[in-house]
Amino acid sequence: MLARLVPALFVLALCAGAAAQPPKAKPKFTNRLARETSPYLLMHAHNPTDWHAWGPEAFAKAKKENKLVFLSIGYSSCYWCHVMERESFNNEACAKLLNESYICIKVDREERPDIDHIYMTALHASRPGGGGWPLSMFLLPDGRPIVGGTYWPREDKMVDGEKMLGFMSLLRIVRDHWKEDPKAIEQQAEKLAEATAQALSTGPGIAIVGLDRKFVDGIVDELKDEFDPEYGGFGNPNRKFRGPKFPTPPRLELALQVAQRTKNKELLNMVTLTLDKMAHGGIWDHLGGGFHRYTVERTWTVPHFEKMLYDNAQLTELYSKAYAATGKPLYRQVVEDTLAYVRREMMTPEGAFYSSQDAETHHEEGRFYVWTPEELAAALPDKADRDFVRKVYGLDKVNFEDKYHILTLPKPLAEVAKEMKLTDEQLSARLNPLREKLFVERAKRDKPFRNEIALTAWSGQMIAGFAEAGRSLGDKQHLDVARKAAGFVLKHQITPQGRLLRTYGAAPGQQPKAAVNGYLEDYAFLVHGLLTLHETTGEAQWLEASKKLTDVMIQFHGDKKGGFYMTASDHEKLFARAKDQFDGAQPSGNSMAARNLARLWKLTGDEKWRDEAHRTFRVFAGGMKLNGTGLTTMAQALDGWLDVKELRKQ
Repeated sequence: MLARLVPALFVLALCAGAAAQPPKAKPKFTNRLARETSPYLLMHAHNPTDWHAWGPEAFAKAKKENKLVFLSIGYSSCYWCHVMERESFNNEACAKLLNESYICIKVDREERPDIDHIYMTALHASRPGGGGWPLSMFLLPDGRPIVGGTYWPREDKMVDGEKMLGFMSLLRIVRDHWKEDPKAIEQQAEKLAEATAQALSTGPGIAIVGLDRKFVDGIVDELKDEFDPEYGGFGNPNRKFRGPKFPTPPRLELALQVAQRTKNKELLNMVTLTLDKMAHGGIWDHLGGGFHRYTVERTWTVPHFEKMLYDNAQLTELYSKAYAATGKPLYRQVVEDTLAYVRREMMTPEGAFYSSQDAETHHEEGRFYVWTPEELAAALPDKADRDFVRKVYGLDKVNFEDKYHILTLPKPLAEVAKEMKLTDEQLSARLNPLREKLFVERAKRDKPFRNEIALTAWSGQMIAGFAEAGRSLGDKQHLDVARKAAGFVLKHQITPQGRLLRTYGAAPGQQPKAAVNGYLEDYAFLVHGLLTLHETTGEAQWLEASKKLTDVMIQFHGDKKGGFYMTASDHEKLFARAKDQFDGAQPSGNSMAARNLARLWKLTGDEKWRDEAHRTFRVFAGGMKLNGTGLTTMAQALDGWLDVKELRKQ
């Protein structure tokens, strides 16, 4: 049966980032996506695949023609999304098979995180441990999932001596099963829909769990068990921390908060080791500033080269707090260079933040950022200068694809200065002009595609980053940027009724506008940014905006039992409604909402915020008990809530 095909067909592919350049000549094909505003959807507007955007039109057509739906979900900086586009969706033979046998829907996960969340959960329910993008799912005409995977190569191929079916073979198999035994397919979809709905529920909670410091400490102990003591970060010690490594700011934020409250040096060292290793590794852009999304190995050396606004926002906030706690000059430099990158590459003059930059230029991953020995020689013709840069950045041998250099700092600059018998100031005086030369030379290259859409949630995180940097570094300019960005969102991405809109962007030839009803994370992350700005400046307007937005969030997303739904009560109804609880690269919306509620209680003394936070903790207590490292921001929120509780008792 079809379900037995999944293990053989599934290919896990975590995304890096890439994008095809917009066509210059008149395109041979144009589909419905040409009417969209999402840069990711527009990239597929000239595929021969007859794409629909998500909506009732596509599903009505599927029902009328009795066809299954092929759903493809991705985002603009996803490397494997665009590999699959080039190989399959832009291939006329493959597109012909898709168009004849399916109704094809393309979704931008950044624009519609609700759709992505539900169908990714369905994929996990059918294939535990699997995930990534592109997310490829086959659906019934009513939207219930049947089977799915991530990236599939177009043609069959041999892998470790076994035949792996390619995408075109899979399309024929699923089509034929639907024609031959639709009842069996419907039964499979019903089972998967039920399993998905169950997975999306928060569970019963565990009423006997004490919401106290001991509970938080237990989650921190779980973090210690997954900590990499050599290179920092987190992973599986039984696998010797092999595999991709993500920065995971939510985990580090919890560790830092508890370390500061308890004066725990072990926890603080966990944070500082991780921040040091990342700042020295290839995940950090040593010339232009900013962090890439993750690395493919343990040591933070070889990244997937896309840059996401949300990573740089969270890491700015984290490094700023770590600088305030330690006074390390390295952390200040990382913050300053990251914010310079954001202002230069990711911000409009009006105050909006773009969402991401791709990893790839001209279909070659990382090409903008890496160097051949010949390119280094051309940029630095003086041999003494080249030898100096090689020493600093560890360029004795190539470290990427056997032909490129990724710049890293094998040793801290202070240690390099000592070896060269220079002072720190002398080293910087020699290094900085050479870095500038390399930066200027690199800037002549074609830049990676930039996703010029502003997302309310991610803007909120970046506002928090600028505000925290202003507070920790004592720099008023960072606060001015935060104010400007906050003012932009509150002017352009909110309705007259006070409800948030998620996106701000423009279709080709049109003026930019806000669209898409806001999700829980849009409210939670924006309020986080506004509260951080208020706490830093003392300006009342940001607190007032936070209270109003939180009231709207409770009205449209709240559940009287506790916690918040990802979508509003009047949002489009899908086959399941989720309460997101697990942190990933970003905190969950519920965790950040709970954290905001604790802060509002502290700032206002209004016990309605206390009670709303407490209901949320009770709902997610079971999740925290069973998978504490998956809900670290919820634990951080609880820890902060307990701080306020103790303060109110005094």
